[in-house]
Amino acid sequence: MKMAAIQPFVTADKERNIETALRLIAESARGGAQMAVLPEMFFCPIDFDLFPKYAEPAGGAAWQAMSDAAKQNGLWLVAGSMPETGEGGEIYNSCFVFAPDGSCAARHRKMHLYDVDIEGGTRFMESESVTPGSEVTVFDTPFGRFGVVVCFDIRYPELFRLTVDAGAEAIIIPAVFNMSTGPLHWELTCRARAVDNQVYTVGCAPARNEALSYVPYANSLVCSPWGEVTARLGTEEGILYTDIDFAEVKKVREQLPLLKLRRQDVYTLRLN
Repeated sequence: MKMAAIQPFVTADKERNIETALRLIAESARGGAQMAVLPEMFFCPIDFDLFPKYAEPAGGAAWQAMSDAAKQNGLWLVAGSMPETGEGGEIYNSCFVFAPDGSCAARHRKMHLYDVDIEGGTRFMESESVTPGSEVTVFDTPFGRFGVVVCFDIRYPELFRLTVDAGAEAIIIPAVFNMSTGPLHWELTCRARAVDNQVYTVGCAPARNEALSYVPYANSLVCSPWGEVTARLGTEEGILYTDIDFAEVKKVREQLPLLKLRRQDVYTLRLN
């Protein structure tokens, strides 16, 4: 299948950001994509103080715009993530997946929240604004089964292994790494999760906007089940097209049977 990872230029203007996403989704469809992917917080800067202002419930205006875009363009749409207002007023960092008929095929609420509080240094506490999710997310397409995680979730191999155990052969990662962690860890973790689990990983980020308080690293990329970077963007707005071949996943797992040779009988920690 042909996939388009969309790297939009995100600003503080919510409506402009949604219009940008819609324009690039339509361009992806014209380019032959059968699935389009948006980045984390595609209509909202990474600023926790702004999340309540931008947040919408499932079924809200932005959600509906993405549902309509999937249907109008006849493709699968992994709609990055958005601040979602929950039933009790809490806010989640949620990724919605829409099928080509516009129906919602899956929702992943970011499970691991980015909390850093260094004395005399950086303080970045996502949990002060966002409630964590608790569910492993996979969804089926005519091409194969996909998994979804959001940004900081990539730091946790346990979640990727559970997603693979649930049948995923490609895992999509809407994310916004920053200018400190991005150069060091973005490619490294995407490749590591790919090779450890013998899956495609698709890391989708926004373009770099130096005017934001949290500057995105950008560099959307795709890694093969061998852990190779097969496609990559730079820092500008653009669309990254790639082919996802689930036969390649099977081939890699046969040639190097890592998953088959796991020792589940010894993976329980026993302390004397």
